[in-house]
Amino acid sequence: MKIHNILICILISLLLIAASYFVYTLYINPKSPLDYSELAVGKNKITIRYYRPYKNKRLIFGEADQGALVPYGKYWRLGANLTTKLTTNKELNFAGQVLPEGSYGIYVYPNVDHWKVYVHTKTEGYSFEEPDPSGIVLETKVAVTTLEEVVEQFTIDFVGSSIRVRWDTTEAIIPIM
Repeated sequence: MKIHNILICILISLLLIAASYFVYTLYINPKSPLDYSELAVGKNKITIRYYRPYKNKRLIFGEADQGALVPYGKYWRLGANLTTKLTTNKELNFAGQVLPEGSYGIYVYPNVDHWKVYVHTKTEGYSFEEPDPSGIVLETKVAVTTLEEVVEQFTIDFVGSSIRVRWDTTEAIIPIM
């Protein structure tokens, strides 16, 4: 009985240590910090919650066999940690399509010259794998350009009436409104 109680205490201690580490690395001091981008035009307000990984001398976009962090043609959750979340308080023109007011997850399939962008009903969780296709609200294709200077930390912001996504030497612009 005494050994049983000791084993239970050890197991509980290990679980508490693991949970503390998880909370610390994801919420208190993540390697890819949480950030928000916001655009307010009149009564329209658009917010994007995302996590910002660093390049850290890695190949970001490229072929899988070259060790790219984000391989061409493969699912990417558009950032790190949790699902990238777009919230709009009004109906939105998202790359020429109607996006109803609400909150949505965004993910992409990057390619050399374009990205396939998906807006999905899933807004939470880690999104290591592509969400269920039945939750896709809309999909679109956007052009990709090459930047002259490297953007070390993944960045989503607004430029004019577009969402701008930049990392490494890649930039994608998603027109909205």
